[in-house]
Amino acid sequence: MSYSPPSSAKRYILNISDEDLSDWRQLLQLSKLGPTTYENQQTEQNFGITQKWLSDAKDYWLNKYDWRAQEEYINSFDNFKMQIEDVDLHFIALFSKKKDAIPIIFMHGWPGSFIEFLPMLEAIEQQYEKKELPYHIIVPSLPGYTLSANTPVDKNWTLEDSARTMHKLMTNLGFEKYLAQGGDVGSFVARLLAWDQDACIGIHLNMMPTADKPDENTLSDLEKKAVDRAAKWNQSGTAYAQEHATRPSTIGHVLSSSPLALLAWIGEKFLDWTDDDPSLDTILTNISLYWFTSGFPRSIYPYRQLFGLLTPSAGTNRPDFGKNDKPFGFSFFPHELMPGIKSVLEKHCNLVTYRQHERGGHFAALEKPRELWADVEEFAGKVWKGASSKL
Repeated sequence: MSYSPPSSAKRYILNISDEDLSDWRQLLQLSKLGPTTYENQQTEQNFGITQKWLSDAKDYWLNKYDWRAQEEYINSFDNFKMQIEDVDLHFIALFSKKKDAIPIIFMHGWPGSFIEFLPMLEAIEQQYEKKELPYHIIVPSLPGYTLSANTPVDKNWTLEDSARTMHKLMTNLGFEKYLAQGGDVGSFVARLLAWDQDACIGIHLNMMPTADKPDENTLSDLEKKAVDRAAKWNQSGTAYAQEHATRPSTIGHVLSSSPLALLAWIGEKFLDWTDDDPSLDTILTNISLYWFTSGFPRSIYPYRQLFGLLTPSAGTNRPDFGKNDKPFGFSFFPHELMPGIKSVLEKHCNLVTYRQHERGGHFAALEKPRELWADVEEFAGKVWKGASSKL
């Protein structure tokens, strides 16, 4: 018997209206660059986005960037929407016809989106072009993000809510067991799935913060550089997170009022957090999705749990990630903000695969899609075993 998605998974075509495009263009044209300052001219010392980059990116966004071409590229994949509780959830899928194919959900973070995984999906399609795909690959827009940016406004939304929604997506698709992969916010959601859902039989991450510090005497040069870089970022690069956590309403209003402000706020992260800068088209497509969906204010809810002043009575207490015995895989990329060192991770999880890469950063699926996919495929081969035959 072959697999086919349920009728609750509705085909979706992305089509931003001409009116929305016109409004965006007018706002961007009228957006004024700030005055020249000492700080915004510096390239060696990082004071944030430079005036030159912002000016050049604004010009490119207005005069050369082709949203309709990017929209066509997104629509070249199979996009779906599924109503799950209060969320009209968007996801892209590579479904296999095989009933026993391994279901894997890949989850992004902030300020990313499903866009991060499109190069990886292309690589998977090329790899299995002439034979049946042995996986079901599910790439959702997390609740509150871009094409799923319709979380309820009359109640608090938490990481636990997002994890529950991701679990329901997978079970609604007919998967009794599945694997989860994530980075950034997606890594926290994956860990909640492993902790709370029996159906999630293993997780693979490319970011996992821990309170433990590694023994510096045991680190390689690559690991030492990664740990030093992460320490510097933790000291001087987290002000944005405190703003998201403590004043989400204020920053939400600011970045919803100007596409140029959104370009500066998110563009900085794609430049700072990567090993090699992504193409400007890729950065702008991600930012455009946030803009056209009014997604930014709805996307920063995790920061109140992870960085804010939290009280249980407010319903925003930090998730308790105790040690979990489910199989765990990890990909180390040296420019990750919170790089996982093997000796540390082994104390917190049942580490069955660990791969270290010489290049790559925070947006692993975007920067190193083939490497990340190879790691996940290795992990899936080790942990799935006979489970798929029980589906």
